[in-house]
Amino acid sequence: MKALGNISRALLESKLAIGLFAGVFLASVIFFSVSPQFGWHSPNDLLPEVPRNGGSAPSGSPTKEHNDLAPPPVNCTTESPAVNRTTESPAVNRTTESPSVTKPGKDKVTTNSPTNFTGEEIAPSPALLPPLKPICDFSDHRYDVCEMWGDARTASGANRSRVFFIPPPSQLATANAATWSVRSQSRKYIPVREVLVRSLNLSDLHDAPNCTVRRSVPAVVFAVGGLTFNYWHAFSDVLVPLFTTSRAFGGEVELLATDPKDRKWFLGKYGRVLRALSRYEAVDLDADTEVRCYPHVVVGLRGHRDFDIDPARAPNHYDMRAFRLFVREAYALPPTAALPCKSGARPRAMVILRGGTRRFVNPDAVVAAVERAGFDAVRMEPGGSGGRLGGMGMDAVARAVDACDVLVGAHGAGLTNTVFLRTGAVVLQVVPWGKMEPHAEAFFGAPAKHMGVRHVAYSIAAEESTLYEKYGKDHPVITDPDAFYRNGSNARYYWREQNIRLNTTRFMPTLEMVKRMLQE
Repeated sequence: MKALGNISRALLESKLAIGLFAGVFLASVIFFSVSPQFGWHSPNDLLPEVPRNGGSAPSGSPTKEHNDLAPPPVNCTTESPAVNRTTESPAVNRTTESPSVTKPGKDKVTTNSPTNFTGEEIAPSPALLPPLKPICDFSDHRYDVCEMWGDARTASGANRSRVFFIPPPSQLATANAATWSVRSQSRKYIPVREVLVRSLNLSDLHDAPNCTVRRSVPAVVFAVGGLTFNYWHAFSDVLVPLFTTSRAFGGEVELLATDPKDRKWFLGKYGRVLRALSRYEAVDLDADTEVRCYPHVVVGLRGHRDFDIDPARAPNHYDMRAFRLFVREAYALPPTAALPCKSGARPRAMVILRGGTRRFVNPDAVVAAVERAGFDAVRMEPGGSGGRLGGMGMDAVARAVDACDVLVGAHGAGLTNTVFLRTGAVVLQVVPWGKMEPHAEAFFGAPAKHMGVRHVAYSIAAEESTLYEKYGKDHPVITDPDAFYRNGSNARYYWREQNIRLNTTRFMPTLEMVKRMLQE
């Protein structure tokens, strides 16, 4: 019986082993039969498929990235596909990694894969790229602007400078070639040298010039011509919108100026402002012999209003107060300083004496009235346009205005010097005859208040206008200014023919009010 028990136990153990083996075998069969459905996938297997027609992959279909659809190398760091694995000659391809340092070209190995402007290979990843949008916007009533991200190249031209844009490799197949002619200033109806912007597609890549200089910072292309011979227009049409367009880059931006008539003197006269906006020397684009490649280019300036900024539309909500403080810093004026009169000194008033139209024909009497009202009067005599009043350069003008509590002048470009005043100072604008109040408010009144500077307007009486002397009290130019606005001749009479014989007795209460404002 004992032997029979041993045999039974042995049989039982062998059956358990056989069952265990059979179970493992059955599980293996099931696993390998369903592995294609539940097997492991690489990350690339999860990317959407790139259809051969350039469209989107069908929803819910299996997806996979296809590198064989990549276009031939066209960006500025690749050579022709026929010349593979060759090095660039420093003498031929002059490259820089940043605008501040110019270095010889580095030896690079070219490939048949597309590269970005830094030379890194790009594999198409449509799922990670936004759809290609129109790069130019002509919808604003004041300005036109083109903005490009990726591979943008600048080149000078005989008639106008050019900017070429090559869309990302994955979008070349569906990109539309387009050409725009852009007036790269904030007042688009004023004639300036235009910039030709071309967005290329797969069939016209050969039109893109080869890069000779590579930049790792953005660029802003803008025209300095037009009406900028006038001091106010230089700020309103270029410097204020240039601040709005480029200040957010924090100095890491290259400025490219165009318009052969005016660029040299403009870059020299306003060099302090340009250097405060950019760490790099401004480029004279029309005379530039390089083909510069950038990852981001803006052609044109975003100008919201005359001599003003709309903070709701500006990066970082920049406003005119920010612009005034920026200009003061550019000219090394004290960033936070009390008005001179707050130190116990007599308030100082700068009287701007225009040399053209809308000038005071009794300037000595005007200056004497300012002094009788309790101000130390400083005369700013005509000696050039705007910023060179009295023969002084911009630095000297900035320091002279900063030392004053009040800026007094007839409506005109000289009041642009408001940008150099300290916070809480006063601009006293003498408004000529002929319903000029809306212009006075729009061009200087509102901007001054937005800068943190107080504004007071003194509207002259008809008898204080030389038009009264010339045409008589019953002439329509005196009795019916609206008629001249309707027929379009208002500028002739009220802007160009008119001068001012200020009635200092009538003017005195306004001066006394300004003095009280400073004492508050």
